Amino acid sequence: MTAPSTFGLSSEARNLHWLLTNLVEEVPGIQSVAVVSSDGLLLLSSDPGRNTEAREALETKRTGPRGSAADLATIVSGIGSLTVGAAKLMDSGPVKHTMVAMDEGSLFVMSISDGSLLGVHGSADCDMSVVAYHMALFVGRAGHALTPELRSELRKSIESEESEGSESTGSTR
Repeated sequence: MTAPSTFGLSSEARNLHWLLTNLVEEVPGIQSVAVVSSDGLLLLSSDPGRNTEAREALETKRTGPRGSAADLATIVSGIGSLTVGAAKLMDSGPVKHTMVAMDEGSLFVMSISDGSLLGVHGSADCDMSVVAYHMALFVGRAGHALTPELRSELRKSIESEESEGSESTGSTR
């Protein structure tokens, strides 16, 4: 995992980065993690360096790195939207979590607060119950802290990383 820069962030944002880092480092089999806002924007990622790779791939018309943080955020947002729609159709209350098991990996999506989502891409051999347990701990610790102000700060932090990445590669959008 590439440690994200927390310079200049509030203590709440630094704590959220710390919680995400601990989630990735302490749970075997986690490949990447994304925290996504209710409108589908990436707020926090376990591998911010992959965001730059994804942008460069788009700019050079490559297909992009598989499993990048931007890709994970898109998938998490889509699955979150789909399951919320399904829950409304089934009149079954709010969605708490979703799990997709694949031959070569797993995807976990869990509601945080106000429509924000935590998405985890796990390896094929990860212990799904351990991943789900640690995700629930993350959500319990981060849910109350993920205020509109903090979401805005995290989004601005991601945008500044993106603009710095574009400047360092000489790219323009």
